[in-house]
Amino acid sequence: NIQRFSIHDGPGIRTTVFLKGCSLRCGWCSNPESIRLSPEIITRDIKCIRCGKCVEACSQQAITVVENTRIIQWEKCNYCMKCAEVCPSGAIEAVGRYMTVAEVIDTVGRDASYYRRTNGGMTLSGGEPLVQWQFALKLLQEAKKRGFHTTLDTSGYADWEVLDKVLNYTDLVLYDVKHLDSARHQEATGVPNERILDNLRKTVSKPKTKIWVRHPVIPQFSDSEEELEELCKFILTLEPSVEKISLLPYHKFGELKYAATGKVYPWKEIPTISDEQIEEFKKLVESHGLKVDVGR
Repeated sequence: NIQRFSIHDGPGIRTTVFLKGCSLRCGWCSNPESIRLSPEIITRDIKCIRCGKCVEACSQQAITVVENTRIIQWEKCNYCMKCAEVCPSGAIEAVGRYMTVAEVIDTVGRDASYYRRTNGGMTLSGGEPLVQWQFALKLLQEAKKRGFHTTLDTSGYADWEVLDKVLNYTDLVLYDVKHLDSARHQEATGVPNERILDNLRKTVSKPKTKIWVRHPVIPQFSDSEEELEELCKFILTLEPSVEKISLLPYHKFGELKYAATGKVYPWKEIPTISDEQIEEFKKLVESHGLKVDVGR
């Protein structure tokens, strides 16, 4: 997806380019449609007119209409996308499309006047942009040629050689630090965190690259004062320091997407974070002399 007029992914008015593919499997992910590297389908049942065209198009016999209800056996789907191609009502749509660097940059460039007036620019997000790092690098290079401010939203889970190349064309990094304990991190995301933390230490040493650390506040995972204290202490060891910390409260905005893409939402029973608790966390971070805001 390419989201124009974004105001949450860096300074000013921005265009956020979401690249598909992610090496992590965070249970709270709000963009499950971005995990798979290639295109897939998403369903919007309210739009279904039960015409049966998707049934006819599916070579895997994964779709049926029973008692005016369309049913997809997701385990049979091979993502041929034929059902999305023939659906006349938008009840089955493709998520993800192949684009060239030129096509993406031309879309980003449509709002250049807004970038100039608001100090905005282009943000690469995902998924994890570094999964498609060669494409991400070319996008950033082209953006810099046009004078656009560039931001990378990343988990930092990549080889340093890859991240280092990308950072050479990046003005701001939105760097996710989910948990400092590697075992807990692996349990919740599928990967350990040593590479992520080591890459953060190296990233702060890159000249002219600003860093906002993003910390998702997830119930039963990263929502204790002790864990946030440890994060603040770790941040204070970085030289030079990061510009600020953004607290990202857990929400369930992505829950419906899981069912719509044939996935099971693993954090269904987890409660959300209260505004009062987030405010207390914000004060805790500020008590360490760190700048903090609350994101989304």
